[in-house]
Amino acid sequence: MIEIGQFAPDFTLNNQYGEAVTLAEHLGRPVALVFYPFAFSSVCTGEMCQLQDMMDEVQEADALLLAVSTDSQYVLKAFSREESLEFDLLSDFWPHGETARAFGVFDETTGMASRTTFLIDADGIVLDRFTSEITSQRPVERYREALAKLPAPTA
Repeated sequence: MIEIGQFAPDFTLNNQYGEAVTLAEHLGRPVALVFYPFAFSSVCTGEMCQLQDMMDEVQEADALLLAVSTDSQYVLKAFSREESLEFDLLSDFWPHGETARAFGVFDETTGMASRTTFLIDADGIVLDRFTSEITSQRPVERYREALAKLPAPTA
């Protein structure tokens, strides 16, 4: 698993609208990279809705929220629409789990990513990382602790 202090591996994945999103294109801005198992599962749905409710806090930190699962972009588009999610849901569908593998969070047995978040600073270095059990949402307070580690945005 990628450790705190390491550079985050670059990747390009399609979002729910088929647009390519490349991590390196966002250097200069912090990124909260949220791996989650599957769209439409009860825990993941609750967690993604919780993140949507936190978007003001993410934006106040001048961070970008990217959520990654091994679902296809078509599933992610339906999920985004159904749950009114306003952030990028990235498809790590094919090659299946390649980005999750690069970060060390892919479970070969289940074919899904673990529930792990990486907070990446503006220079592309992992500033924080946290994981919860597959059956439990990551606590909102843990996201707040991670965002508090970022330098205050400059006006």
